Amino acid sequence: MLNDAWVFTGALPALPAGLGVAFGLAAGALFGARRRRDLEAEIEVLRAETRTLGDAADRARSLLEAQGDLIVRRDADACITYANDAFCALIGRAREELIGTRFLPPVLQQGAVAVLDDGTRLHDQELTTASGARWIAWREAAVPGRMAGDIQSVGRDITERVRNAQALAEARDQSEAANRAKSRFLAMVSHEIRTPLNGILGMSELLLDTELSAEQTTYARAVKTSGDALMSLIEEILDFSKIEAGKLDLEPRPFGLKTLVEDVAELLAPRAQAKGLEIAVYVDDDVPGEVVGDSTRLRQILLNLTGNAIKFTENGGAAIVLERAAQPDTVTFAVRDTGIGIAEEAQQRIFLEFEQGEGGPTRRFGGTGLGLAISKRIVERMGGTIALTSTLGVGSTFSFSVPLPAAEAAVRPSPQLSAASVLIVACGPIEAPLIARRLGDWGARTCLITDQQVASALLPERPWDAIVVDHALGPQALEALARHAAVPQRIVVLTPANRGDWPALQAAGFTGYLVKPVRASSLAARLSGEPQRQDGEAIAAPVRADAEDHEGASCGELSVLIAEDNEINALLTRALLLRLGHRPTLAANGAIAVESFVAARAAGVAYDLVLMDVNMPELDGLEASRRIRAAEIAAGSPPTPIIALTANLFAEDREACFKAGMNAVLVKPLDRERLADALARRNSLETNPLAA
Repeated sequence: MLNDAWVFTGALPALPAGLGVAFGLAAGALFGARRRRDLEAEIEVLRAETRTLGDAADRARSLLEAQGDLIVRRDADACITYANDAFCALIGRAREELIGTRFLPPVLQQGAVAVLDDGTRLHDQELTTASGARWIAWREAAVPGRMAGDIQSVGRDITERVRNAQALAEARDQSEAANRAKSRFLAMVSHEIRTPLNGILGMSELLLDTELSAEQTTYARAVKTSGDALMSLIEEILDFSKIEAGKLDLEPRPFGLKTLVEDVAELLAPRAQAKGLEIAVYVDDDVPGEVVGDSTRLRQILLNLTGNAIKFTENGGAAIVLERAAQPDTVTFAVRDTGIGIAEEAQQRIFLEFEQGEGGPTRRFGGTGLGLAISKRIVERMGGTIALTSTLGVGSTFSFSVPLPAAEAAVRPSPQLSAASVLIVACGPIEAPLIARRLGDWGARTCLITDQQVASALLPERPWDAIVVDHALGPQALEALARHAAVPQRIVVLTPANRGDWPALQAAGFTGYLVKPVRASSLAARLSGEPQRQDGEAIAAPVRADAEDHEGASCGELSVLIAEDNEINALLTRALLLRLGHRPTLAANGAIAVESFVAARAAGVAYDLVLMDVNMPELDGLEASRRIRAAEIAAGSPPTPIIALTANLFAEDREACFKAGMNAVLVKPLDRERLADALARRNSLETNPLAA
């Protein structure tokens, strides 16, 4: 075998001519064979690379076809240069039919086009395809490299997603339409119920102001009590409908928190005391006096929870306790009672709609089961939480915490009673412990005794600065304590019904009294010796006709136009105005009211105020108010206060009244105190549209 390399160490010897030729041919053959082998090796390498490229192309092609997305590529003339199987199947045409054409599938709907920073276009189209209308999401981008100028479009079928979104939107629209229909229905029903209820409550109240026998008074009060219960039911249903419709709006503004809570207790006190129960309030000194929040909704929650506490309690009473929560700017409210309690299985559902602690036809207590559900929704709307702890047969505590930032207001310092020693004698489990806790916060040393004989034995043991005695101990115990108590201040705690006993108690030796539920300011003033009004004066007696006449006279005799189509409500409003000392004129609908208003002004005897029912035949109160305002503008006369009378409580109804030119809104049933207040504020109503 010859080597590939030759090494010459000297000159070749001379060869014969024939032999040289043969040698040359052999060498050429040798070099040709080697070159051929090299070429064959290169060819084999190229074949292997070609097979690799083919495999890669097959894999890429199968990947593109398998992923399901539509892929179509077009050149600079918009001619199709490539279309994958998915595109061909969707269109219903063979690839050979599409290549080289400018085919575009029919477009049923074109979505908005978005362009990314790199020039990629994104848009949705609804196309007519072989399988019907389909939604395709396209992503179109220029092809780089030697095929620059081509545009490749990748589409994904999003038909199901679009249809689901459309179905959801349709369901949402139907739900909103149903909510609107429900709101309209509830507003209509509310108006239709409130209108006759206004007559029932108003006329029964007027009837109670007349001379009646004891039996007649009992019946009239029963009518009014039943009407009040029905009104409470209607308001709960309307509140719940507002919440369900997402129309529960909060109106935060500064207010006195302690005053609000004590007002709630005083409002519910007659109901509690009629059952022989106590009701008391404790507000920790750390709680700000002035806070920012929705006082109306907060009052609603407290009235609901405390009202339930009284309703489900037969012995003991209810207490409202306020403390600062661990979270900043948050106050915790606790409403405790000594009532029947709630079973553990019922506690899980007590905050649900139409649920109560007792169920079935044998339940002892009525109600819709909406109050707690509404309270929970309001608390959550305020950004707070509500909870319940209860023991069957022992009592319940409803507690809720809501954010109430402190308002910019001066803080009244707490009274300093660090040197005071106070003996409290009371048998009730609610108010006396809270009085002792309050006095302890102020630095006083207190001793709470429930037995009169034990208290009498303790009196001589040490010097006392004050003794506070509950009137519920009975006349003999009160007289004995007053006789044996040689202390500077001897204070008796009365209910409003017992205020008539004060002269006898004063004669027995008591130096002052407090009225249940005891306000913190009254307790502080009494024990610190500050000048104050008697607590009994702060609790208004039932309003009689003579008091109303005096109140009416305070704002002068007014000429009032009443636009009211309901005969009973018109009669009630007229009677209330006459009792308040005014001159009413009736108009049966809006059209008559406008005519009467214009005629009176032209005759020089213009009305001082208009009470305008909103819903009336022929011409409603809104349009009548607009026409009155237009007539005033045309005559260049000052605007006359117009107060709307309506049974609708929705915010949009109030807004419609103000837009029509009215100055205030009175909600039916017509309340005489609020009517008198609105009349007294007539001058401010002329420039300040506010809800009465």
